[in-house]
Amino acid sequence: MPNGLIDDDSLRVHPDGLALSLTIPWYRSLWLSSVSALQLTVDGVAVPDGDLTLELAGVRYPIAALPAQSETLWYLQEHPLLIARRDQAIALGEVHAITIHGELRLPYMQIAPGEDGGPGMYVPNIVHQTMTLAATDRAAAPPALVSDVAPPPSAGEDPFRLGLTLYSASAEFRAGWLDFDGLLDRVAQLGIGPGIEVVASQVLPTYPHVSDEFEHRWRAAFDRHGFDASAYGANLDMGRRRDRDMTPDEEFEFSKLMFDGARTLGFPLVRIQSAKPDLLRRLLPIAEDLELKLAYEIHAPMGPNAPEILRVRETYDELDSPLLGFVADFSATMHAMSPTLLRAVQRAGLDDHALTMLQCIWATDAPMRERQEEFIGYLRDRDFDPGRLGSFAHLAFNMHGHVDPTEWADIMPQILHVHAKFYDIDASGQEPAIDYPELVRVFVEGGYRGYWSSEWEGHAFAELGEVDPLVLVRRQHDLIRSAMRSLRESD
Repeated sequence: MPNGLIDDDSLRVHPDGLALSLTIPWYRSLWLSSVSALQLTVDGVAVPDGDLTLELAGVRYPIAALPAQSETLWYLQEHPLLIARRDQAIALGEVHAITIHGELRLPYMQIAPGEDGGPGMYVPNIVHQTMTLAATDRAAAPPALVSDVAPPPSAGEDPFRLGLTLYSASAEFRAGWLDFDGLLDRVAQLGIGPGIEVVASQVLPTYPHVSDEFEHRWRAAFDRHGFDASAYGANLDMGRRRDRDMTPDEEFEFSKLMFDGARTLGFPLVRIQSAKPDLLRRLLPIAEDLELKLAYEIHAPMGPNAPEILRVRETYDELDSPLLGFVADFSATMHAMSPTLLRAVQRAGLDDHALTMLQCIWATDAPMRERQEEFIGYLRDRDFDPGRLGSFAHLAFNMHGHVDPTEWADIMPQILHVHAKFYDIDASGQEPAIDYPELVRVFVEGGYRGYWSSEWEGHAFAELGEVDPLVLVRRQHDLIRSAMRSLRESD
């Protein structure tokens, strides 16, 4: 999913001068307060900030006012207009050179908490694009999607059930190729399911609230297709306000609101973002009342026995509740880097030698940040600007872990849900970077009997339209079923 604010059909005619239809440069909805800066240059001339406004849902905001809009949601499927005032409005078909620079911060990805009541540090997302665009008055039509896929085999006596997280289709959903109902219809058409997992901040137009309208659409789709709610992904937007972090009471209230939404939609499990002991102590009675399990995600570069996860395990031992557990994300247990990522860095200019060095450094046992710094140092020694890779120089190490898959057995009784992460399915039907037959063996022998929720994260590296992610999910389901049945036949 390209990290962009604009695409080929973004330049729009507008009576005030011109406008750009913006796409949120992330996989989930964000608060307008997340936008730190928006700068625009047209045909080499910078547009003064005072001549720029952002129009969202019919309301115009001066750029300087955006950081204060902590109650206004930029929903993932909304495309606000960045309006530039000009003496003469552009006309249909006019071609202009556009450069846009955007700076955002991700309010749920805290680097360090604030001090003395001030705001903390959060992961930034910086976008810089230069494109030559022709003015239009509408978005391009979405492409046709593949539909001729054979029905899946019966689940039979498979040891665990399959499903997917709708996050797998993040790019297509963000682009508007599919609305919510269309996305669920396509999942059913391809024979994927029955488990459906969501990221609340991605699918809820009224995030963090579940509206009556959304609940009605949700239940109608589930009745239509026979789906089963598997897991509700809950973020904790600690940096929603720019002047300070959430207080402990606000973290509790926000989390409780997420729990209420999960229960409204019929989810039995919430993927939690925070495992702070004091917060969990307050939330456990809520979870008990709502009959919700709470699962903290173990994601690359960490594994089940990473120091950070051992601290969570100690908290769980102290609280001693059967409602507390983990989401096992298979990004933690990869044996190679994904070809999707390698293709992306090749497009950014890495040659064969650099690709080999990247993979060699990744495969070492050094801490993630040391490996990243070693690779960036290697690039600089070759006079290659790491900035050409955008976020990939970081994501290559942060999103790809190489813990041994057998480590999942150490916490198997506490694994409540699985993110069956994958990036590719090759011509032989295998995931080239993740050993699915081995993972199936570890989980079957460990007695796991919950959901495996397919999570295609290739959209972090692939171009929009490069592949059809839901067709890949279906192929991954075929791989998992084959591995389960091969294991059963060998017993």
